[in-house]
Amino acid sequence: MRLTLLGTGDARQVPVYGCECQACVRARLDERWRRRPCCALIECGDQRWLIDSGLPDLAERFPPRSFNGILQTHYHADHAQGLLHLRWGQGLVIPVHGPVDPEGLADLYKHPGILDFSEPFAQFETRQFGTLRVKALPLQHSKPTLGYLLEGEGRRIAYLTDTVGLPPATTARLQGESLDLLVLDCSIPPQPQTPRNHNDLNLALQCIEELQPALAVLTHVGHTLDAWLLEHSSELPGNVRVGFDGCVL
Repeated sequence: MRLTLLGTGDARQVPVYGCECQACVRARLDERWRRRPCCALIECGDQRWLIDSGLPDLAERFPPRSFNGILQTHYHADHAQGLLHLRWGQGLVIPVHGPVDPEGLADLYKHPGILDFSEPFAQFETRQFGTLRVKALPLQHSKPTLGYLLEGEGRRIAYLTDTVGLPPATTARLQGESLDLLVLDCSIPPQPQTPRNHNDLNLALQCIEELQPALAVLTHVGHTLDAWLLEHSSELPGNVRVGFDGCVL
């Protein structure tokens, strides 16, 4: 089983338009430090599923029938805007499995084109796609949001973004698993107060301590966290890494 982080940025991405902080200047000078909308690709056996669809160039990156469908975490624009163009394809149907959200994004439900939104996940529902087993895990965000436990070929990966902390029921479910990899929302450096919609580093490390994965990778990273890490990266625990666009796990 292989997970590729296609994008690891927050809604503002890195570099932030108009920002001259060290992290944004670095990202303008060196493409490797850029962060695009947060999304991933999970591959297991003959199964290839996108996790989120925030990249605006999905049709260019993925030829027709090169992936099985999309596991949508939620319908904020930075995670779903790629669907707005992809839907106008022809000659195929792309299943989009995500949370129950009556609002969705823009007019996607009214004009879905080749996208099939007919089978949203219930919380904690499990579905089998070939050799890939997917469990939907509720998260804490400003829109209905799901994370996913991905199992196959003897591996377990939890992909959890966007969230601020974890609901107790989700924590309890994952504590019963032996996670090889936890990919976790961490948008901002340590804050003096509990953040509103996304983990700061304090909350992320607390979640990691509770779940005890073999490896934790931080995603949905904002420019303020990148700037903080320029001086503090050595303070991360040994089993915690910061994800980057194109990283293969």
